[in-house]
Amino acid sequence: MALITFTSDFGDRDFYVPAVKAKMLSINPQLTIVDITHQVKNYDVAHAAFILKSVYNEFPKGTVHLVAMNGTSKTTDGFIGIKHDEHIFLGPNNGMLSLLFDTEPGIIVQFADIHLKESTFPAKDILAPIAAKVASGAAIHDFGGPLPQIRKMIPRHVKATKKQIIGHVVRVDNYGNLITNIEKKVFDMLNPGKFTIQIGRETLQQLHQSYDMVDPGDCFAFFNSLGLLEIGLNEGNGGDLLGLKHDSPIFIHFETEEGKLL
Repeated sequence: MALITFTSDFGDRDFYVPAVKAKMLSINPQLTIVDITHQVKNYDVAHAAFILKSVYNEFPKGTVHLVAMNGTSKTTDGFIGIKHDEHIFLGPNNGMLSLLFDTEPGIIVQFADIHLKESTFPAKDILAPIAAKVASGAAIHDFGGPLPQIRKMIPRHVKATKKQIIGHVVRVDNYGNLITNIEKKVFDMLNPGKFTIQIGRETLQQLHQSYDMVDPGDCFAFFNSLGLLEIGLNEGNGGDLLGLKHDSPIFIHFETEEGKLL
C-alpha cells in the first residue's frame, strides 16, 4: 500500500499543504495521503512529535510519515529518513524526530546532496519527492548513506520513587484537558492503594473511568487510551481554570496503610 501521512504546522489557509501533496501525487497519482494535522502551533516540535507518536502505530506497517517542521531553521542539519518499528519517517534533522522514539531508531539515513537543493520550501522540493518514491517502493538507502545518530531533543522524564511520582503536562488538548507523561504502568507498579494527585492547588484521591463520572465543573483524572494520566474539568477548560499549561508539574503522593504520606 502506497500510504503517506503528513504532519506540519502549515495551517489550512495557504497553498503549502496542497503544494506538497501535488508534488507527491505528480510522482505517483495512486498514493494515499492522510493528513495527521496541519494545526500544530507554529514551530512547536514537541506538539507535532506528541501527536505523531500517539498515532503512527495505528497505521499499517510500511507507512511513510512525512514531517514538515522547522525545515529551514538554523538548527536543521540536513534531511533524514528513519526506519523504526517497520515505519518510515522523513523530515529535517533538527531533533524533532528523536522525540518520537523511546529507543534508538533502527536505521537512519542522511539524504545525499544530489537529492537536496537550495529551497525556501524543503517540504515540497526535497521531502515530498523522496516520500512519494519511498511509498512507491524505493528504499530510503537509495537516497543517502547511514547516519550514526540523529540530532536529539531531551524530553521531560518522570521522576518516580516509592513516595511519589513527579510528572509534567505534555499536552493541553483542544478541550483544555491536561495530558501528562505519567504512565499507567508506572503508577500501577508503585501504587500502594492510597494516593493523592496534586494538580496546582487542587487534589484528588481517586481515579475515574471517563470524563462524565464527575459533575459538570468538577475535576477528573484517569488513564486515557494512550496509557497516560489525563486531568481536566467535566464540561470545562482544565488548563484555564486550574491555571496549568504545557510543562506544568503534576505530583502523585503515595500513602502508607496507616494513611500517612510516605
